[in-house]
Amino acid sequence: MSFVRRHGLWSDEQHEAATRLRRIVEEQKLEVIRFSFPDQHGILRGKTLVAAEALAALESGCSITSTMFAKDTAHKTVFPVFTSGGGFGMREMEGAADALMVPDPTSFRVLPWSAGTGWLLCDVHFADGRPVPFATRNLYKSVLEKLGQRGYDFVAGLEVEFHIFRLDDAKMSPEHAGQPGTPPDVSPLSHGYQYLAEQRYDQMEPVLEIIRRDIVALGLPLRSVELEYGPSQCEFTFAPRKGLEPADTMILFRSAVKQIAHRHGYHATFMCRPKLPNVFASGWHLHQSIVSRTGGDNAFMASAGGDFLSPFGRNYLGGLLKHARASAVFTTPTINGYKRYRTYSLAPDRAIWGRDNRGVMVRVLGGPGDPATRLENRIGEPAANPYLYMASQILSGLDGVDRGLDPGPSADTPYETKADLLPKTLREAVTALKDDAFFRDALGAGFVDYYVHIKNAEIERFQAEVSDWEHREYFEMF
Repeated sequence: MSFVRRHGLWSDEQHEAATRLRRIVEEQKLEVIRFSFPDQHGILRGKTLVAAEALAALESGCSITSTMFAKDTAHKTVFPVFTSGGGFGMREMEGAADALMVPDPTSFRVLPWSAGTGWLLCDVHFADGRPVPFATRNLYKSVLEKLGQRGYDFVAGLEVEFHIFRLDDAKMSPEHAGQPGTPPDVSPLSHGYQYLAEQRYDQMEPVLEIIRRDIVALGLPLRSVELEYGPSQCEFTFAPRKGLEPADTMILFRSAVKQIAHRHGYHATFMCRPKLPNVFASGWHLHQSIVSRTGGDNAFMASAGGDFLSPFGRNYLGGLLKHARASAVFTTPTINGYKRYRTYSLAPDRAIWGRDNRGVMVRVLGGPGDPATRLENRIGEPAANPYLYMASQILSGLDGVDRGLDPGPSADTPYETKADLLPKTLREAVTALKDDAFFRDALGAGFVDYYVHIKNAEIERFQAEVSDWEHREYFEMF
Protein backbone atom coordinates (compact mmCIF):
# COMPACT_ATOMS: atom_id res chain seq x y z
CA MET A 1 0.00 0.00 0.00
CA SER A 2 1.32 3.46 -0.94
CA PHE A 3 2.28 6.12 1.61
CA VAL A 4 -0.74 8.21 0.62
CA ARG A 5 -3.20 5.34 1.01
CA ARG A 6 -1.60 3.97 4.17
CA HIS A 7 -2.06 7.29 5.94
CA GLY A 8 -5.27 8.44 4.20
CA LEU A 9 -3.70 11.67 2.94
CA TRP A 10 -5.80 12.24 -0.18
CA SER A 11 -9.48 12.98 -0.63
CA ASP A 12 -11.56 11.44 -3.41
CA GLU A 13 -11.07 14.66 -5.36
CA GLN A 14 -7.29 14.30 -5.12
CA HIS A 15 -7.38 10.68 -6.26
CA GLU A 16 -9.45 11.72 -9.28
CA ALA A 17 -7.03 14.59 -9.98
CA ALA A 18 -4.12 12.13 -9.88
CA THR A 19 -5.80 10.06 -12.58
CA ARG A 20 -6.19 13.14 -14.79
CA LEU A 21 -2.59 14.13 -14.08
CA ARG A 22 -1.25 10.80 -15.30
CA ARG A 23 -3.28 11.14 -18.50
CA ILE A 24 -2.02 14.68 -19.14
CA VAL A 25 1.60 13.66 -18.60
CA GLU A 26 1.20 10.92 -21.19
CA GLU A 27 -0.83 12.94 -23.71
CA GLN A 28 1.45 16.00 -23.59
CA LYS A 29 4.61 13.91 -23.32
CA LEU A 30 5.87 15.85 -20.34
CA GLU A 31 9.50 15.14 -19.57
CA VAL A 32 9.89 16.46 -16.01
CA ILE A 33 7.68 17.49 -13.09
CA ARG A 34 8.74 19.92 -10.40
CA PHE A 35 7.77 18.90 -6.86
CA SER A 36 7.66 22.09 -4.76
CA PHE A 37 6.56 23.01 -1.28
CA PRO A 38 6.18 26.50 0.22
CA ASP A 39 8.65 26.97 3.06
CA GLN A 40 8.29 29.12 6.16
CA HIS A 41 9.02 32.28 4.15
CA GLY A 42 6.59 31.46 1.35
CA ILE A 43 9.43 30.51 -1.00
CA LEU A 44 9.05 27.40 -3.14
CA ARG A 45 11.66 24.70 -2.59
CA GLY A 46 11.77 21.21 -4.02
CA LYS A 47 13.11 18.82 -6.62
CA THR A 48 12.61 18.16 -10.32
CA LEU A 49 11.87 14.54 -11.25
CA VAL A 50 11.81 12.95 -14.66
CA ALA A 51 8.23 12.14 -15.60
CA ALA A 52 8.35 8.39 -14.92
CA GLU A 53 9.87 8.91 -11.47
CA ALA A 54 7.42 11.70 -10.71
CA LEU A 55 4.43 9.48 -11.50
CA ALA A 56 5.88 6.76 -9.29
CA ALA A 57 6.30 9.29 -6.48
CA LEU A 58 2.76 10.65 -6.66
CA GLU A 59 1.52 8.34 -3.91
CA SER A 60 4.84 7.37 -2.34
CA GLY A 61 6.22 10.91 -1.92
CA CYS A 62 9.62 12.39 -2.62
CA SER A 63 12.26 12.84 0.08
CA ILE A 64 13.52 16.30 1.04
CA THR A 65 15.95 17.24 3.77
CA SER A 66 14.26 18.56 6.88
CA THR A 67 16.83 21.37 7.10
CA MET A 68 14.65 23.26 4.60
CA PHE A 69 12.60 24.21 7.66
CA ALA A 70 15.70 25.50 9.45
CA LYS A 71 16.57 28.22 6.94
CA ASP A 72 16.34 31.97 7.34
CA THR A 73 15.89 34.38 4.42
CA ALA A 74 19.60 34.09 3.50
CA HIS A 75 19.14 30.30 3.22
CA LYS A 76 21.31 29.90 6.31
CA THR A 77 20.52 27.00 8.65
CA VAL A 78 19.80 28.70 11.97
CA PHE A 79 19.01 25.64 14.09
CA PRO A 80 21.67 23.22 15.46
CA VAL A 81 20.41 20.28 13.43
CA PHE A 82 23.23 17.94 14.46
CA THR A 83 22.41 18.16 18.15
CA SER A 84 19.85 16.13 20.10
CA GLY A 85 16.42 17.10 18.79
CA GLY A 86 18.02 19.11 15.99
CA GLY A 87 17.33 22.38 17.80
CA PHE A 88 13.59 21.68 17.50
CA GLY A 89 13.28 19.25 20.39
CA MET A 90 12.12 16.63 17.88
CA ARG A 91 13.84 13.36 17.05
CA GLU A 92 12.55 13.60 13.46
CA MET A 93 14.52 16.82 12.88
CA GLU A 94 17.91 15.53 14.05
CA GLY A 95 20.87 15.16 11.71
CA ALA A 96 19.29 16.76 8.65
CA ALA A 97 16.98 13.75 8.36
CA ASP A 98 14.55 13.33 5.49
CA ALA A 99 10.91 14.31 5.33
CA LEU A 100 8.53 13.46 2.49
CA MET A 101 7.02 15.85 -0.03
CA VAL A 102 3.56 14.47 -0.84
CA PRO A 103 2.05 16.03 -3.98
CA ASP A 104 -1.40 17.58 -4.03
CA PRO A 105 -2.69 16.44 -7.46
CA THR A 106 -5.32 19.20 -7.55
CA SER A 107 -2.49 21.75 -7.76
CA PHE A 108 -0.99 20.29 -10.95
CA ARG A 109 -0.05 22.73 -13.70
CA VAL A 110 1.79 22.51 -17.00
CA LEU A 111 4.30 25.34 -17.20
CA PRO A 112 3.72 27.60 -20.23
CA TRP A 113 7.27 28.98 -20.14
CA SER A 114 9.21 25.72 -19.75
CA ALA A 115 8.60 23.10 -22.43
CA GLY A 116 7.68 19.62 -21.26
CA THR A 117 7.48 20.63 -17.60
CA GLY A 118 4.77 20.03 -15.01
CA TRP A 119 4.46 21.64 -11.59
CA LEU A 120 3.03 20.23 -8.35
CA LEU A 121 2.61 21.79 -4.94
CA CYS A 122 3.34 19.40 -2.09
CA ASP A 123 2.61 19.00 1.59
CA VAL A 124 5.42 17.75 3.81
CA HIS A 125 5.08 14.78 6.17
CA PHE A 126 7.24 12.74 8.48
CA ALA A 127 7.82 9.05 7.76
CA ASP A 128 4.96 8.06 10.08
CA GLY A 129 2.49 10.17 8.08
CA ARG A 130 2.23 13.12 10.47
CA PRO A 131 2.33 16.56 8.87
CA VAL A 132 5.54 18.45 9.60
CA PRO A 133 4.30 21.06 12.12
CA PHE A 134 6.45 23.81 10.56
CA ALA A 135 5.01 23.37 7.05
CA THR A 136 2.79 26.41 6.60
CA ARG A 137 0.50 24.93 3.94
CA ASN A 138 -0.35 22.18 6.41
CA LEU A 139 -0.96 24.78 9.11
CA TYR A 140 -3.27 26.83 6.91
CA LYS A 141 -5.28 23.74 5.97
CA SER A 142 -5.82 22.98 9.66
CA VAL A 143 -7.14 26.53 10.18
CA LEU A 144 -9.49 26.15 7.20
CA GLU A 145 -10.71 22.87 8.69
CA LYS A 146 -11.56 24.60 11.97
CA LEU A 147 -13.47 27.26 10.04
CA GLY A 148 -15.27 24.53 8.10
CA GLN A 149 -16.38 22.89 11.33
CA ARG A 150 -18.29 26.11 12.02
CA GLY A 151 -19.99 25.83 8.64
CA TYR A 152 -17.98 28.51 6.82
CA ASP A 153 -15.50 28.98 4.00
CA PHE A 154 -12.86 31.71 3.70
CA VAL A 155 -12.94 33.74 0.48
CA ALA A 156 -10.02 35.94 -0.56
CA GLY A 157 -9.18 38.18 -3.49
CA LEU A 158 -5.66 39.46 -4.08
CA GLU A 159 -4.24 42.87 -5.01
CA VAL A 160 -0.49 42.45 -5.37
CA GLU A 161 1.94 45.31 -6.06
CA PHE A 162 5.50 44.64 -7.20
CA HIS A 163 8.31 45.99 -9.39
CA ILE A 164 9.66 44.83 -12.75
CA PHE A 165 13.02 46.22 -13.85
CA ARG A 166 15.26 45.70 -16.85
CA LEU A 167 18.08 43.38 -15.80
CA ASP A 168 21.36 45.15 -16.61
CA ASP A 169 23.87 42.97 -14.76
CA ALA A 170 22.89 39.75 -12.98
CA LYS A 171 26.12 39.88 -10.89
CA MET A 172 27.12 36.31 -11.62
CA SER A 173 30.89 36.52 -11.16
CA PRO A 174 32.30 34.18 -8.48
CA GLU A 175 32.83 37.03 -6.03
CA HIS A 176 29.12 37.85 -6.21
CA ALA A 177 28.08 34.51 -4.67
CA GLY A 178 27.16 34.38 -1.00
CA GLN A 179 24.42 34.07 1.59
CA PRO A 180 22.85 36.24 0.36
CA GLY A 181 24.51 36.97 -2.98
CA THR A 182 25.04 40.38 -4.54
CA PRO A 183 21.77 41.82 -5.88
CA PRO A 184 21.59 42.58 -9.61
CA ASP A 185 21.97 45.96 -11.28
CA VAL A 186 18.68 47.09 -12.81
CA SER A 187 17.08 50.05 -14.55
CA PRO A 188 13.41 51.13 -14.54
CA LEU A 189 10.97 50.54 -17.37
CA SER A 190 9.06 53.75 -16.63
CA HIS A 191 9.67 56.96 -14.70
CA GLY A 192 6.54 56.45 -12.64
CA TYR A 193 4.38 58.83 -10.58
CA GLN A 194 1.83 59.20 -13.39
CA TYR A 195 -0.56 56.83 -11.63
CA LEU A 196 -2.59 54.69 -14.06
CA ALA A 197 -1.38 56.77 -17.00
CA GLU A 198 -1.83 54.82 -20.23
CA GLN A 199 1.45 56.14 -21.66
CA ARG A 200 3.39 54.74 -18.69
CA TYR A 201 1.51 51.45 -18.98
CA ASP A 202 2.45 51.17 -22.63
CA GLN A 203 6.12 51.55 -21.72
CA MET A 204 5.84 48.45 -19.54
CA GLU A 205 3.37 46.60 -21.76
CA PRO A 206 5.89 44.35 -23.57
CA VAL A 207 6.91 42.53 -20.39
CA LEU A 208 3.49 42.82 -18.75
CA GLU A 209 1.92 41.04 -21.71
CA ILE A 210 4.49 38.25 -21.58
CA ILE A 211 3.72 37.72 -17.91
CA ARG A 212 -0.05 38.11 -18.34
CA ARG A 213 -0.27 35.44 -21.04
CA ASP A 214 1.71 32.91 -19.02
CA ILE A 215 -0.20 33.62 -15.81
CA VAL A 216 -3.50 33.05 -17.60
CA ALA A 217 -2.13 29.92 -19.29
CA LEU A 218 -1.08 28.69 -15.84
CA GLY A 219 -4.75 28.81 -14.83
CA LEU A 220 -4.54 31.54 -12.20
CA PRO A 221 -7.69 33.72 -11.87
CA LEU A 222 -6.20 37.00 -13.09
CA ARG A 223 -8.57 39.99 -13.23
CA SER A 224 -6.48 43.04 -14.08
CA VAL A 225 -3.00 44.35 -14.82
CA GLU A 226 -2.45 47.93 -13.65
CA LEU A 227 0.27 50.52 -13.50
CA GLU A 228 1.11 51.55 -9.95
CA TYR A 229 2.45 54.80 -8.57
CA GLY A 230 6.21 54.30 -8.53
CA PRO A 231 8.77 53.77 -11.31
CA SER A 232 8.53 50.25 -12.79
CA GLN A 233 5.78 49.40 -10.30
CA CYS A 234 2.65 47.48 -11.25
CA GLU A 235 -0.25 45.64 -9.68
CA PHE A 236 -1.94 42.36 -10.61
CA THR A 237 -5.34 41.56 -9.10
CA PHE A 238 -6.99 38.15 -8.81
CA ALA A 239 -10.62 37.09 -8.54
CA PRO A 240 -11.87 35.91 -5.14
CA ARG A 241 -11.55 32.19 -4.49
CA LYS A 242 -12.29 29.90 -1.56
CA GLY A 243 -10.10 28.15 0.95
CA LEU A 244 -6.66 26.96 -0.09
CA GLU A 245 -6.80 28.33 -3.66
CA PRO A 246 -5.99 32.03 -3.04
CA ALA A 247 -2.90 31.14 -0.98
CA ASP A 248 -1.72 28.69 -3.63
CA THR A 249 -2.39 31.34 -6.28
CA MET A 250 -0.12 33.81 -4.52
CA ILE A 251 2.69 31.27 -4.13
CA LEU A 252 2.53 30.22 -7.77
CA PHE A 253 2.13 33.79 -9.01
CA ARG A 254 5.22 35.13 -7.26
CA SER A 255 7.40 32.26 -8.37
CA ALA A 256 6.05 32.36 -11.93
CA VAL A 257 6.56 36.12 -12.31
CA LYS A 258 10.19 35.93 -11.21
CA GLN A 259 10.92 32.99 -13.51
CA ILE A 260 9.17 34.46 -16.55
CA ALA A 261 10.76 37.89 -16.10
CA HIS A 262 14.26 36.46 -15.73
CA ARG A 263 13.91 34.38 -18.91
CA HIS A 264 13.18 37.57 -20.86
CA GLY A 265 15.92 39.76 -19.43
CA TYR A 266 14.00 41.41 -16.59
CA HIS A 267 14.15 41.31 -12.81
CA ALA A 268 10.88 41.15 -10.87
CA THR A 269 10.89 41.75 -7.13
CA PHE A 270 8.23 41.48 -4.45
CA MET A 271 10.52 43.20 -1.95
CA CYS A 272 8.44 45.90 -0.29
CA ARG A 273 10.79 48.88 -0.72
CA PRO A 274 13.86 48.32 -2.92
CA LYS A 275 16.88 50.55 -2.19
CA LEU A 276 16.68 52.41 -5.48
CA PRO A 277 16.19 56.13 -6.12
CA ASN A 278 12.58 57.37 -6.21
CA VAL A 279 10.93 53.97 -5.69
CA PHE A 280 7.58 53.63 -3.96
CA ALA A 281 6.77 50.88 -1.45
CA SER A 282 4.62 47.93 -2.58
CA GLY A 283 1.76 46.44 -0.59
CA TRP A 284 -0.42 43.36 -0.74
CA HIS A 285 -4.06 44.15 -0.03
CA LEU A 286 -6.07 41.10 1.01
CA HIS A 287 -9.82 41.22 0.33
CA GLN A 288 -11.61 38.72 2.53
CA SER A 289 -15.06 37.51 3.45
CA ILE A 290 -16.61 34.51 5.17
CA VAL A 291 -19.38 32.58 3.42
CA SER A 292 -21.76 29.87 4.52
CA ARG A 293 -20.90 26.38 3.28
CA THR A 294 -24.54 25.46 2.87
CA GLY A 295 -26.12 28.42 1.10
CA GLY A 296 -23.05 30.44 0.13
CA ASP A 297 -24.39 33.50 1.96
CA ASN A 298 -21.88 36.20 2.85
CA ALA A 299 -21.62 36.30 6.65
CA PHE A 300 -20.36 39.91 6.49
CA MET A 301 -23.36 41.25 4.57
CA ALA A 302 -25.74 43.39 6.60
CA SER A 303 -29.47 43.19 6.07
CA ALA A 304 -31.15 45.92 4.05
CA GLY A 305 -31.42 49.11 6.03
CA GLY A 306 -28.79 47.94 8.51
CA ASP A 307 -25.19 48.83 9.27
CA PHE A 308 -22.29 48.50 6.82
CA LEU A 309 -21.54 45.04 8.24
CA SER A 310 -23.50 42.28 9.90
CA PRO A 311 -22.90 41.72 13.64
CA PHE A 312 -20.72 38.75 12.65
CA GLY A 313 -18.75 40.98 10.28
CA ARG A 314 -18.28 43.72 12.88
CA ASN A 315 -16.98 41.25 15.44
CA TYR A 316 -14.67 39.64 12.87
CA LEU A 317 -13.34 43.11 12.04
CA GLY A 318 -12.86 43.73 15.75
CA GLY A 319 -10.70 40.61 15.93
CA LEU A 320 -8.50 41.77 13.05
CA LEU A 321 -7.86 45.07 14.83
CA LYS A 322 -7.35 43.47 18.24
CA HIS A 323 -4.63 41.12 16.99
CA ALA A 324 -3.09 43.44 14.38
CA ARG A 325 0.16 43.98 16.27
CA ALA A 326 0.79 40.31 17.03
CA SER A 327 -0.17 39.19 13.52
CA ALA A 328 2.04 41.84 11.85
CA VAL A 329 4.97 39.42 11.77
CA PHE A 330 2.84 37.23 9.45
CA THR A 331 1.46 40.06 7.30
CA THR A 332 4.80 41.90 7.16
CA PRO A 333 7.57 39.36 7.83
CA THR A 334 10.63 41.26 6.58
CA ILE A 335 12.75 44.02 8.09
CA ASN A 336 12.22 46.02 4.92
CA GLY A 337 8.43 45.82 5.03
CA TYR A 338 8.13 48.10 8.04
CA LYS A 339 9.51 50.99 6.01
CA ARG A 340 6.09 51.11 4.33
CA TYR A 341 4.11 52.06 7.45
CA ARG A 342 4.16 55.84 7.11
CA THR A 343 1.57 58.49 7.84
CA TYR A 344 -0.26 60.08 4.88
CA SER A 345 1.20 57.50 2.52
CA LEU A 346 -1.70 55.29 1.37
CA ALA A 347 -0.38 52.71 3.85
CA PRO A 348 -1.65 52.13 7.39
CA ASP A 349 0.29 53.01 10.52
CA ARG A 350 -2.30 52.06 13.17
CA ALA A 351 -4.98 49.43 13.81
CA ILE A 352 -8.14 51.17 12.58
CA TRP A 353 -10.86 50.64 10.02
CA GLY A 354 -12.79 52.93 7.73
CA ARG A 355 -15.62 52.94 5.27
CA ASP A 356 -13.95 52.97 1.81
CA ASN A 357 -10.89 54.85 3.07
CA ARG A 358 -7.43 53.99 1.75
CA GLY A 359 -5.57 55.37 4.76
CA VAL A 360 -6.86 52.79 7.24
CA MET A 361 -5.63 49.29 7.99
CA VAL A 362 -8.95 47.62 7.14
CA ARG A 363 -11.12 49.18 4.48
CA VAL A 364 -14.78 48.09 4.58
CA LEU A 365 -16.35 47.69 1.14
CA GLY A 366 -19.95 46.93 0.25
CA GLY A 367 -22.98 47.61 2.39
CA PRO A 368 -26.47 46.47 3.36
CA GLY A 369 -27.76 43.82 0.98
CA ASP A 370 -24.52 43.75 -1.04
CA PRO A 371 -23.29 40.15 -1.43
CA ALA A 372 -19.81 41.49 -2.35
CA THR A 373 -19.36 43.01 1.13
CA ARG A 374 -15.79 42.40 2.25
CA LEU A 375 -12.88 43.59 4.33
CA GLU A 376 -9.77 44.81 2.55
CA ASN A 377 -6.79 44.48 4.89
CA ARG A 378 -4.09 46.84 3.61
CA ILE A 379 -1.44 45.87 6.15
CA GLY A 380 0.41 43.19 4.18
CA GLU A 381 3.59 43.32 2.14
CA PRO A 382 3.92 41.30 -1.09
CA ALA A 383 6.72 39.17 0.39
CA ALA A 384 4.40 37.69 3.03
CA ASN A 385 3.86 33.94 3.27
CA PRO A 386 0.22 33.72 2.10
CA TYR A 387 -0.58 30.68 4.23
CA LEU A 388 0.46 32.49 7.41
CA TYR A 389 -1.11 35.79 6.30
CA MET A 390 -4.49 34.18 5.65
CA ALA A 391 -4.37 31.86 8.67
CA SER A 392 -3.69 34.83 10.94
CA GLN A 393 -6.69 36.67 9.47
CA ILE A 394 -9.10 33.79 10.02
CA LEU A 395 -7.90 33.10 13.56
CA SER A 396 -7.99 36.78 14.54
CA GLY A 397 -11.41 37.30 13.01
CA LEU A 398 -12.97 34.26 14.64
CA ASP A 399 -11.60 35.31 18.03
CA GLY A 400 -13.38 38.60 17.51
CA VAL A 401 -16.61 36.71 16.75
CA ASP A 402 -16.23 34.44 19.77
CA ARG A 403 -15.57 37.38 22.11
CA GLY A 404 -18.00 39.81 20.49
CA LEU A 405 -15.27 42.41 19.91
CA ASP A 406 -16.44 45.86 18.83
CA PRO A 407 -14.23 47.52 16.18
CA GLY A 408 -15.37 51.01 17.21
CA PRO A 409 -16.41 53.80 14.82
CA SER A 410 -15.10 54.31 11.30
CA ALA A 411 -11.88 56.34 11.23
CA ASP A 412 -12.52 59.07 8.68
CA THR A 413 -9.21 60.82 9.51
CA PRO A 414 -6.98 57.74 9.68
CA TYR A 415 -3.67 59.39 10.51
CA GLU A 416 -5.18 61.45 13.32
CA THR A 417 -7.38 58.83 14.97
CA LYS A 418 -6.10 57.50 18.29
CA ALA A 419 -5.47 53.76 18.10
CA ASP A 420 -2.81 51.13 18.70
CA LEU A 421 0.11 51.82 16.39
CA LEU A 422 1.36 49.05 14.17
CA PRO A 423 4.89 47.80 14.95
CA LYS A 424 7.63 50.08 13.64
CA THR A 425 10.17 47.28 13.21
CA LEU A 426 10.28 43.55 12.68
CA ARG A 427 11.79 43.13 16.16
CA GLU A 428 8.79 44.92 17.68
CA ALA A 429 6.44 42.67 15.69
CA VAL A 430 8.31 39.52 16.74
CA THR A 431 8.09 40.57 20.38
CA ALA A 432 4.36 41.23 20.00
CA LEU A 433 3.85 37.70 18.64
CA LYS A 434 6.08 36.08 21.26
CA ASP A 435 4.13 37.71 24.09
CA ASP A 436 0.67 37.09 22.62
CA ALA A 437 -1.19 34.33 24.49
CA PHE A 438 -3.88 34.07 21.82
CA PHE A 439 -1.57 33.09 18.95
CA ARG A 440 0.47 30.78 21.20
CA ASP A 441 -2.75 28.87 21.81
CA ALA A 442 -4.20 29.15 18.29
CA LEU A 443 -1.02 28.21 16.39
CA GLY A 444 0.68 26.23 19.13
CA ALA A 445 3.60 27.34 21.28
CA GLY A 446 5.95 25.11 19.26
CA PHE A 447 5.21 26.88 15.98
CA VAL A 448 5.33 30.37 17.51
CA ASP A 449 8.70 29.67 19.17
CA TYR A 450 10.00 28.20 15.90
CA TYR A 451 8.95 31.20 13.84
CA VAL A 452 10.25 33.69 16.41
CA HIS A 453 13.63 31.91 16.39
CA ILE A 454 13.95 32.18 12.60
CA LYS A 455 12.91 35.83 12.54
CA ASN A 456 15.29 36.68 15.37
CA ALA A 457 18.15 35.07 13.43
CA GLU A 458 17.32 37.36 10.50
CA ILE A 459 17.20 40.40 12.80
CA GLU A 460 20.54 39.54 14.44
CA ARG A 461 22.24 39.33 11.04
CA PHE A 462 20.80 42.73 10.17
CA GLN A 463 21.97 44.22 13.47
CA ALA A 464 25.51 42.96 12.84
CA GLU A 465 25.78 44.86 9.53
CA VAL A 466 27.13 48.41 9.39
CA SER A 467 24.67 50.42 7.28
CA ASP A 468 25.38 53.21 4.81
CA TRP A 469 23.54 55.55 7.19
CA GLU A 470 25.81 54.70 10.13
CA HIS A 471 28.97 55.15 8.09
CA ARG A 472 27.79 58.50 6.72
CA GLU A 473 26.58 59.67 10.14
CA TYR A 474 29.58 58.78 12.30
CA PHE A 475 32.72 58.04 10.26
CA GLU A 476 33.72 61.66 9.70
CA MET A 477 32.03 63.14 12.78
CA PHE A 478 33.83 61.11 15.44
